[in-house]
Amino acid sequence: MPIYEFKCRKCGETFELLIRSSDAKSTVACPACRSTRTQRLLSAFSGKVGNTASGGGCGSCSATSCGPS
Repeated sequence: MPIYEFKCRKCGETFELLIRSSDAKSTVACPACRSTRTQRLLSAFSGKVGNTASGGGCGSCSATSCGPS
């Protein structure tokens, strides 16, 4: 089941919800105010790019690791 991110148009609450594919078109209620005036947001995602095991970083900066210094 994919996780969708929503924003309530009434109170401004942003929340995530697991939704089955068959229920993807159904109305979603805000957990804070119960309004059904919600908007599905375009969610950002992350992932590993390339092989970072060699200590060369991920390529997005000049650091050799993404851990705290």
